[in-house]
Amino acid sequence: MTTALSVLDLASVYDGMSHSESLAQTIETARVAERLGYRRFWVAEHHGMPAIASSAPAVLIGAIAAATATIRVGSGGVMLPNHSSLVVAEQFGTLVALHGDRIDLGLGRAAGTDPLTTSVLRRGDARESVDDFPTQVIELLAWFGTIPPLANGIGSRVVAVPGRGDSPELWLLGSSDFSARLAGLMGLPFAFAHHFAGGPNTRLAFETYRRHFAASVMLDEPHSMVAVAVLVADDAAQADRLTLPGSLGFLRLRQGARPSRVPTLAEAEAHDWIAAELAWVADRNSQQAIGSIEHVRARLDELVEITGADEVIVVPQGPDLETKTRALTELA
Repeated sequence: MTTALSVLDLASVYDGMSHSESLAQTIETARVAERLGYRRFWVAEHHGMPAIASSAPAVLIGAIAAATATIRVGSGGVMLPNHSSLVVAEQFGTLVALHGDRIDLGLGRAAGTDPLTTSVLRRGDARESVDDFPTQVIELLAWFGTIPPLANGIGSRVVAVPGRGDSPELWLLGSSDFSARLAGLMGLPFAFAHHFAGGPNTRLAFETYRRHFAASVMLDEPHSMVAVAVLVADDAAQADRLTLPGSLGFLRLRQGARPSRVPTLAEAEAHDWIAAELAWVADRNSQQAIGSIEHVRARLDELVEITGADEVIVVPQGPDLETKTRALTELA
């Protein structure tokens, strides 16, 4: 059985690149993915990150959907606690009204940014209880008319327009077992962020999802997807070299540096790498699908076997569009 492949694009902004150029590359990558037969093309909400231009996923999804014709387009994801559930329902209801049954709404629980920016996004209130996110998901289902109106009038006295009757395909996203358990209990599809939360959590999350799954009006049986970083090169050494810019940017964030654009390959190669940093990069790459096409294919097969995922969503890595689209082309 062939596992469906999709693409999660980070709308990377490299040193010397404008935001217009970054977003144009994302749209071009979506066109490439569509021509190659990928199932979905997702973008993710981030804020205050100079290296990522997808701060407004609903706007970007509209542009991508308008530039394509058949591939499903969506969010991986919208960080729901940053927003009113009504506004999200209206935005994605509008996308469905414009583009039909091609729109996915993947929902995340994290803020997608730092604590200060989170406070600004949420108008000074960055507090969140474990009950807030499940409540907002239930509200969304009521806004879209997927479930009956709620007792507080959501979906009846207050209606999302567009929204009601214009439901996208809803997914819950996660990097721990919290969203896995919630997705199972709600009977929703589940996608796990192995590309930044790899390790023992990956298998556990999928086991948790299937163990807690209850059939719903959305799904009769569990349906899941695993996200994995990919880079295809001639050999392992070249692949490791091409991951250096992204690795250096992520490493700097872990070390407390202010967020910046993705370094150039020359800057990353000139960095005075110490042994501990190189070991961290090697360990991170080993959990993803980085190397020759044979290694990448084998690694994806291994992840599907480990997780039991129904779909794989690849996150192309590399210092330029050519490197990213090479991976998509060879995998397709």
